[in-house]
Amino acid sequence: MLSTVITKTFRDRWRGEAIGALTLVLLFLAGMSVYRDIDLSVYTDLPELFRSLMNIPADADVGALAYGAIYSSYGALTMAGLAISMGSASIAGEEKNGTMGLLLGNPKSRSHVLVSKAVNIVLLTGLGAGLLWLGGIVVPAMLDVDITGIHVGALVLHMFAIAVFHGFLALAVSAWTGKGSMATGVSVTVMVLSFFAVGLLPLIDSVADGVRAFPWYYFSGSQPHVNGVSWGHLAVLAAGTVVFAGLAVIGVNRRDLRGSNLGTSIVDRLREHPFTQKVVNRLAGSTRVSRIWIKTASENQGILIVVSYVMFFVMGVLIGPMYTFIDDALISLADAFPEEVLALFGGGDMSTPEGFYQIETFGLMAPIAFMVVTVLIGSRALAGEEAKRTMGLLLANPVKRSTVVLEKTLAMVVHALVVAVALFAGVVLGSVFGGLGMNVVNIAATVLLSMLLGLVFGALALAVSAGVGKVRAAVYATIGAALVFFIANGFLGFAAGLEWLTNWTPVHYYLSSDPLLNGMNWLHGGVLLGLFVGLVGIAVVLFDRRDLRQTG
Repeated sequence: MLSTVITKTFRDRWRGEAIGALTLVLLFLAGMSVYRDIDLSVYTDLPELFRSLMNIPADADVGALAYGAIYSSYGALTMAGLAISMGSASIAGEEKNGTMGLLLGNPKSRSHVLVSKAVNIVLLTGLGAGLLWLGGIVVPAMLDVDITGIHVGALVLHMFAIAVFHGFLALAVSAWTGKGSMATGVSVTVMVLSFFAVGLLPLIDSVADGVRAFPWYYFSGSQPHVNGVSWGHLAVLAAGTVVFAGLAVIGVNRRDLRGSNLGTSIVDRLREHPFTQKVVNRLAGSTRVSRIWIKTASENQGILIVVSYVMFFVMGVLIGPMYTFIDDALISLADAFPEEVLALFGGGDMSTPEGFYQIETFGLMAPIAFMVVTVLIGSRALAGEEAKRTMGLLLANPVKRSTVVLEKTLAMVVHALVVAVALFAGVVLGSVFGGLGMNVVNIAATVLLSMLLGLVFGALALAVSAGVGKVRAAVYATIGAALVFFIANGFLGFAAGLEWLTNWTPVHYYLSSDPLLNGMNWLHGGVLLGLFVGLVGIAVVLFDRRDLRQTG
């Protein structure tokens, strides 16, 4: 038996952190390899404002470009995301799994358990940062790239600080609410808003100084890979981390902890309401779990609400009026902004409303939003039931294994549709409020393609979950594949003779046809739909043939 909570948590999670960091190192290797063979003036000739936003100095060489474009964006977001997952599961996860009572049954106080979880966030994030630092030193040596003047250690230290900051934010929310989905939703929302605020606010002179109110500024604002460590910025992030730690201690000690997942689902609430009771009871079926998809959809309602709100209001409604404020600045600089750079963020002409929405909303945010809900359901759909020891109860009913997979898939599709409706409504209203005149049919086509892309990755998580029976393996494999596909789709277009390889990435069939301008490309939609159906079919076969685990 493991002697400490720290040791057990570290053992359970170190593989995920290591896989995430090593995946980023491989992407860094691919990116630096490509940058060696292109004309860097594509980046160095950008206006000073945009070079600053992308962490690219005016005299950037291959090294500075690779660190700024890969480590400072994808790398930092990934590290922060891993820390958020640890913070969200720290207290709420133990309560949901019914193991908090076992922990506190030992002579350990609540504060001891919380501090142990917090220490693990720091240790595991440090492990990931160490691997990134090692990769940042070894890769240039392998490729014979001169990195003189590049402060690799400073960049990784700032990445470590911003990741721990968001991890402790999730820890605090988890400690106060006991809800992992809320902790994840709040922390991811703060991270995403901060990331985009740092990119957008400097474009508006009247509110440019407001960027200092967002934590991401204290990670990238000083360009640590170029200028070295900014101790003042690190102090701000450290102070915020300490505040969240204190709030977490207060929250976990004042709240009545749950012994198991006692939350009331949407279905339960609708059953209690006289106007919806009959309809919901009919849909939900009998106690023989004849409506597994409704149960699954209800279990994931928290994150669905958060994601739908963010996509409707923040990335939909607000973007339209925002474009009208910065339209003049964007038009004057649009000609100097190369397509090669924009390809990393989905491509698009920033001088048009469609291009602005494509870069700000549809390039990365929409796929990420759909993946949050689809991968969550796909990874937990089968492996989660096994880990909770409830799969036996499900299959003890006259329900086929294939039916379980298909009903879990239906729940995934329903969640994706809810996000799609929220995103579509938000973008349409943003266009109306901003007077942009965007084509509603084209908006619907783009939303549909983004939903299909999210379902492809959700089905991949479902297939891995069905094949190996482990939630973390499904999550890490899917996120790793998504990172590889997104970055490869952006980078391979730069490598002469390798452009055709983008056709083998599902991301290519998302925005390459410019659906916001040209409408639906049914061939691309058919490819994504085919991939989704094929992966679900693989999940059915794998789940039907595998011996299921009876323990977590």
